[in-house]
Amino acid sequence: MGMIRVHDLSHRYGRLQVLDALGLEIERGRCTAILGPNGAGKTTLVKCILGLVRPDSGRITIDGERVGDDPEYRRRIGYMPQIARYPENLTAREIIQMIRDLRGNPDDTDESLIHDLRVEGELDKPFRTLSGGNRQKVSAVLAFLFRPGILFLDEPTAGLDPVTSSVLKDRVKQERDAGRTIVLTSHVMSEVEELADTVVYLLDGRIHFEESVAELIGTSGEMNLERAIARRITARVVA
Repeated sequence: MGMIRVHDLSHRYGRLQVLDALGLEIERGRCTAILGPNGAGKTTLVKCILGLVRPDSGRITIDGERVGDDPEYRRRIGYMPQIARYPENLTAREIIQMIRDLRGNPDDTDESLIHDLRVEGELDKPFRTLSGGNRQKVSAVLAFLFRPGILFLDEPTAGLDPVTSSVLKDRVKQERDAGRTIVLTSHVMSEVEELADTVVYLLDGRIHFEESVAELIGTSGEMNLERAIARRITARVVA
């Protein structure tokens, strides 16, 4: 479970073409990093797959089923947004229970991140009082809660301390190794290098290049992913 195919996807906001006949295949059981400068189309692409934005044309399939008006497919997806927005007056525990209620209180849930991220002491505080880091922790708990086959992680370690960041990254690796499909966006190239199998680099709504992390570094002659990507972009521009 977790093969995502994007076919000729296009979307514009007014006169701005954000996605331009984009085609992409995201393999199951791997971590794919979607990268690119601000305005390249990363967020719009992710929101189209999540059903939060309706594309102007093209189609998206997950395990062969077309993404459309039926939101049932989202039950297979865990989403950790860059900025967690939940009812500010509720406590973190109440938010978790609210999401559980919306899912029909399934028995097969995973709350281990509550302990692993050391967020137990924050659960009974109103969400509005939580620090940015603790909001991220709650968002991570919710993303992994229902053992989803697909995980979308948008800047997942932003605002986290090094210890907590390491715990979360270890969990991402565990989920990938267990066959989950991970889609990652991040501006921290060391994080992408550590977690991702494949880099998809967007520019002006199209795929500028798509390559495995190992190949990208190996063929560039550079020592790390950040410099390898910089060299690749520069070479394309010069050419």
